[in-house]
Amino acid sequence: MATSDQLLVVIDPVARHGDGEAVRIAKDVLSAGATTKVCLPDGPEEFARALARRGSRRPVVIGDDRALLRAVSLLHRRRELAGCALSLVPVGVGDGSVSLARALGVPMGAVAAARAVLDGSERRLDLLVDDSDGVVLGALRIPPTGGADGHGAHGAGGAGGAGGAGGSGSAGEAGAQHQPHWLRTCQSLVRTLAARPARGTTPSAPGPARLRIEVDGRTLVDLDQPVTAVSITTGDGGGGARVEVRPASVGASAAPMEAVARTITVSGADFRYRADAVVGGPVRTRTWVVREGAWGLTLPG
Repeated sequence: MATSDQLLVVIDPVARHGDGEAVRIAKDVLSAGATTKVCLPDGPEEFARALARRGSRRPVVIGDDRALLRAVSLLHRRRELAGCALSLVPVGVGDGSVSLARALGVPMGAVAAARAVLDGSERRLDLLVDDSDGVVLGALRIPPTGGADGHGAHGAGGAGGAGGAGGSGSAGEAGAQHQPHWLRTCQSLVRTLAARPARGTTPSAPGPARLRIEVDGRTLVDLDQPVTAVSITTGDGGGGARVEVRPASVGASAAPMEAVARTITVSGADFRYRADAVVGGPVRTRTWVVREGAWGLTLPG
């Protein structure tokens, strides 16, 4: 049997507990079309062990953007991305949990995504790698936007806080199933009250920041020009990453500054950033380098 017909299906615990029906459908479709070995890790350590012991099997992740980011980060740190094509069946909980997968071209829906795993082809994609060995698959934003979760970018699980968040959340759900109903009700009430902001306070949007942004050794923006937003997005393979900087302005809006570069350095006062699904920082300087065609993802032909 060909290597491509042997799959290692790693089911993220958040997907397993959040949408068991979609997971079951994806498993059935994959098992009908290939020889599969299914792994059900309970946390980031077991997730990492499953990938490390995949042998000749092609890894398939059933999970959300964090699970994909975790898998790519683990393979990057093992220096195994070049010889491994990943596949993804997006199963997430909550708005935006699979937005990265959608942007990368992975089909939405368990059946369509599983069919793409079986019948699709590998596409090599660019990767952004920072000076602490963190990775960005799609987009990086300063300041962090899109529901920042407060987890550091390089926590447990390899791909930033993604691994730690996934493992701890599912473990809590599993343990809650064995608790008395009255205790679960009390815990839910406590969590609700703790998450409620204090009366009279509203979260404020971050103001303009003074940052130096260098692209391929050239200064695009210096500290004397406050900026409201910085975005860096990976390309489709070759040419570098697209950098867009929005300067702060008084009155008429200032036009964004744009560049395409292979090396981007941001420095200045402490700043946070959102790399795909994970918030990182605060840091005073960070450099990202484009690795062209560094990782492979199975997509519809």
